[in-house]
Amino acid sequence: MDIIKYPSKSDWGELLKRPTVDNKSLQKDVAKILYHVKNDGDEAVRRYMKQFGGISLSSYEVAKSDWISTSESISEDLKQSIEVAIQNIKTFHEAQKENVSFIETMSGVSCWRKSIGIEKVGLYIPGGTASLFSTLLMLAIPAKIAGSKEIIVCTPPDKDGNIHPAILYCALRTGINRIFKIGGVQAVAAMAYGTDTVSKVYKIFGPGNQYVTCAKMLLNAEGIAIDMPAGPSELAILADESCVPEFVAADLLSQAEHGIDSQVLLVTDNEQVINEVIACLEVQLKELPRNEIARQALLNSKAILVKTLDEGMDLLNEYAPEHLIISCRDEKMLAEKVINAGSVFLGNYSPESAGDYASGTNHTLPTNGFAKSYSGVSLDSFVKKITFQKISYEGLELLGPAIKNMAEAEGLQAHADAVSIRLKENSK
Repeated sequence: MDIIKYPSKSDWGELLKRPTVDNKSLQKDVAKILYHVKNDGDEAVRRYMKQFGGISLSSYEVAKSDWISTSESISEDLKQSIEVAIQNIKTFHEAQKENVSFIETMSGVSCWRKSIGIEKVGLYIPGGTASLFSTLLMLAIPAKIAGSKEIIVCTPPDKDGNIHPAILYCALRTGINRIFKIGGVQAVAAMAYGTDTVSKVYKIFGPGNQYVTCAKMLLNAEGIAIDMPAGPSELAILADESCVPEFVAADLLSQAEHGIDSQVLLVTDNEQVINEVIACLEVQLKELPRNEIARQALLNSKAILVKTLDEGMDLLNEYAPEHLIISCRDEKMLAEKVINAGSVFLGNYSPESAGDYASGTNHTLPTNGFAKSYSGVSLDSFVKKITFQKISYEGLELLGPAIKNMAEAEGLQAHADAVSIRLKENSK
């Protein structure tokens, strides 16, 4: 990790840049794939799966008959762990349901709002260097709670054309009906446009690499709904002398091992914390199966020494991390200063991996600074909120003058007439 000491605020913008590829080149490549899938459908999907993954299958949909037999190959310990996660995710997201509240804004004027599940949703489950079956839980569970009627899942297969058994088990446990062995931009495009095989959906969910994120952003510009920009994983930690360096190092590596384009930050007001954490990183890296991936991610990463923790929090709000851990003595006080973050973890015993898997919060979160304007996935992500109103004649008598005056001031006479005609007709 690069070590930066007491950076000037004027340098924060450059200091906090994420690792990126050439955006113009990326958009051009992604737009080409989107165009071909839109126009050539399944044929283009097959072509790109062969080109990018070396996979050629007669059918990309997982046969339902294969689900149970394949999913049963996972261990009982893993099944029990998944059950813990399912229960906690359900508990947290079911609590987000809103009761319909009828509000009388004035006498005779009643307004209310009702949440309706988005009927058709597409879930992208990453599976490049790791098959993230946990993401399926994070997306399928709130989709079901919200009342989505059709849920399509796309996930890349391994080199032999197989889906990880745990993904199939999670699909069975969450009531998913259709899974396709498709990954990358072509998967997102298939769900967005629809093909003869893959149904078109109304909204696309799920994280991915920079290509998948770019595809979602380009599709969103076409008017296709997405959850948020959710690209390569990132983590920031604010730590003081009360932190446990071994814990901090483990948390940094938990995100660094996601991929070579991941990024982690350590921000502290204590130089000794940086030295001790880096020493722990070297020890723990040697034991990681994915240590080469983590090492490359650490090349994108930084340890930043600041004068005060308040300054560190200001810097982190500017960075707007996907995940933020506060390992400080006064973590609750500092947490009150968080403005921009996807998900926050407080104290020495709240590892980020708890949120990734089983505490109950959702791990599909905005990256690349989008936490300044986006929330993570929640039950709200899977619903539309429709407003209703009921106005009596007496209510329209009271409200009518305000409507007419405002409509006429805007030069929209028909709007005013819609009130006048009703009142005149009823007065006969």
